[in-house]
Amino acid sequence: MIYATIPYMLSTWAGVGAFKKGKRENEIAFTFDDGPDPIYTPELLDLLKAHRVKATFFVVGERAERYPALIKRMHEEGHLIGVHNYIHHCNWLMYPWTIKKGLDRSANIIEGIIGEKPKFYRPPWGMMNIFDFVIHPRFHTILWSLMVGDWKSKGGAEKRVRGILNNVKSGDIILLHDCGETWGADEDAPHYTIEGLKIVLQEVHSRGYHCVRIDEMMNHHF
Repeated sequence: MIYATIPYMLSTWAGVGAFKKGKRENEIAFTFDDGPDPIYTPELLDLLKAHRVKATFFVVGERAERYPALIKRMHEEGHLIGVHNYIHHCNWLMYPWTIKKGLDRSANIIEGIIGEKPKFYRPPWGMMNIFDFVIHPRFHTILWSLMVGDWKSKGGAEKRVRGILNNVKSGDIILLHDCGETWGADEDAPHYTIEGLKIVLQEVHSRGYHCVRIDEMMNHHF
C-alpha cells in the first residue's frame, strides 16, 4: 500500500507529484510512449511534420540505444524527448535504485545522441511508487488526461478517432504509442494509431486547438 497503491492514487487521481493536464484554452499535447520503432516511428514523424505538429516522445532507453538515428530525427524536427526508463518494466516490481539506474542510463544515452539531458519522465503504465516522488528530482514526471487504449489493435483507426475527438478538451495530455512490442500490446497497434491521427490532426486544427510540447504546456501552466 505505502510503496505502490497510495502513490499511484495520489499521482493518478489527485495529480500529486506529476503533471497531467494543462490549463491554457485550446492547447493540447500529443505524447507517444514505448518507441522508437523502426517501422512506425518514421511514419509518425512524417505525419507530424506534414501537419506541423510538435509532440513529446517518452522513449525506452534500450530502444533509443538501438535506433539512435530516430532519436536524432525527433530532436532535429523539434519534438521533445523524455524518458520511459531503460526497459519497459513496472515500477511497482522494481527496487528504487534499479529504477534510478535505468533512468540515469537512459538519460545518458539520449544526451549522447542529441547533446541534451532529458528532463521529463513518464513511468511505464503511469505506475509510480513512493520513491518516485523523491529520488528523481531532476525529472518532471508526466502522466496524461486522455487515453484511448491504442496499444490494442481492436477497433482499428476508428476507435482512436472516436476516442480522441469525442473527448478531447483544452489542456489535455493525450497518451498514444508508436511501438507495439511491449508486454500487453499488439505489435500492429501503432499502424491504426497513425491512420487515426490522419483524421484527428486535421480535425483538432479545424476546432482551433494548438498542439504543443509538454515543456511548452508546463511553461504556460505555471
